[in-house]
Amino acid sequence: MKFVLDHLADIPRVAPSFLEALNGNKIVAFEGEMGAGKTTFIQGLLAYMQIEDHVSSPTFSIVNEYFSAPYGKVYHFDFYRIEDEIEALDIGVDEIFDEDAYSFMEWPSKIANLLPDNTVFVTIESVNDVRTITVRL
Repeated sequence: MKFVLDHLADIPRVAPSFLEALNGNKIVAFEGEMGAGKTTFIQGLLAYMQIEDHVSSPTFSIVNEYFSAPYGKVYHFDFYRIEDEIEALDIGVDEIFDEDAYSFMEWPSKIANLLPDNTVFVTIESVNDVRTITVRL
């Protein structure tokens, strides 16, 4: 499934359909070049999911945990700065994946061997500020 965003303001319009397209899967790996809009799209999803905490990029903390009244626990990972998969295991990523919680990940290729079979892969491409979001179940 593909979604096209002409403007970042389109994220709230796309968010419900995007979450529905996940077909109940909660582990989502976002791929795309630096600056493609992964963090911005995830922040928009979190806003739609009614996360009331201040949402920031987990670039330095690796993971941020949030709670959504309608959706439950939500994790936002950014694996860009990890050196190897052992670092991800040290923060408990395998236990988090076993939870019934949403996990939105940036730079999932850094932990490719740890991703569960039910991971949904999402590619974000940006051309002239138009973003194409492709969901692969």
